[in-house]
Amino acid sequence: MVRIDRVVTRGGDGGDTSLGDGARVRKDDARVVAMGAVDEANAAIGVLRATRLPEAADAMLARVQNDLFDLGADLCVPGEGGERLRLTDGPAARLEAEIRAMNGELAPLRSFVLPGGTIGAAQAHMARTTVRRAERDLVRLGALQAVNPALLRYLNRLSDHLFVLARTLNGADNDVLWVPGGAK
Repeated sequence: MVRIDRVVTRGGDGGDTSLGDGARVRKDDARVVAMGAVDEANAAIGVLRATRLPEAADAMLARVQNDLFDLGADLCVPGEGGERLRLTDGPAARLEAEIRAMNGELAPLRSFVLPGGTIGAAQAHMARTTVRRAERDLVRLGALQAVNPALLRYLNRLSDHLFVLARTLNGADNDVLWVPGGAK
């Protein structure tokens, strides 16, 4: 179990921070940027969970928040990490199964979906776009350094999951659809 005795360390006052392996890097390092985007995505999902979701949706998102914490733990230690926590493809497979189950209850899409509808659906779309940014930041990091490929697969599945969840939260036939040329 993690024990945190003190929050204020002053260690980052000069614009750098420590990674999980103890290395010091600038706070604008690509790895730190990706870690921050994952943290922000987790916070966006926390906001979504605060909207009084159905119990099944809240349980799925509770697992997602834990997955994202594990993803961040993997990301904060460059390289293989030996005994360090590394995300596997198991959580992404779970997301795929949940996507199939939710999607099975929905009508096929007839158009592009606009973000919106219920508060929960709008928050799910907001979380989805935040996850997409984290995914882009992870791709940018991967172009510079080795990154566990399961992390990218997970974020890609998670954005799909949040899209389908948003549709579910709007109700089976209540998508907010795009109209070419705008609503008339």
